[in-house]
Amino acid sequence: MNYLLRGTGVVTAVGVFSLLTFSLPSGEAHGDGGGNVLPRTINQAWQQECASCHLAYSPAFLPQASWRRLMNGLDRHFGENASLDPATQADILRFLEANAADRGGSRIGSKVMKRMPAGEAPLRITDTRWFVHKHDEVSQSVWSRKSIGSTAHCAACHRQAEQGVFDEDTVRIPKQ
Repeated sequence: MNYLLRGTGVVTAVGVFSLLTFSLPSGEAHGDGGGNVLPRTINQAWQQECASCHLAYSPAFLPQASWRRLMNGLDRHFGENASLDPATQADILRFLEANAADRGGSRIGSKVMKRMPAGEAPLRITDTRWFVHKHDEVSQSVWSRKSIGSTAHCAACHRQAEQGVFDEDTVRIPKQ
């Protein structure tokens, strides 16, 4: 009887350890070995200001120089005036630079930089070689579907984009 209890205890302990080790979110990718999930990095001003108009794109999708260019041109942000007060703008820029692709804080950022020529600072994530490579099988007719609208609408297909999940297993391409 004692051996049976000890055996059950060992099995339970191993099971709990395995569950904790392989199922719970880690600093990178929530246990995703493919690195297609972004670390949860949050800045309140970034979330509030950027996500009020579109997905608050992860800083890991562009290098620091791109974020500087983008934040210095908010008065002409892709055809809109997205100007912010100087303190909020500086706070968001610090956050973006600290977590940018070239800071080495995420696997996706490293993949973005691996495909980016030295000195390049694109304003659009969709212009990076990494993005083009990852989406090369998506035809123009898919991008122009009413429910997608453009390459910038990540959440149309990546249903968990707001949580930083971009792995291929969670992609659902809308039919229309």
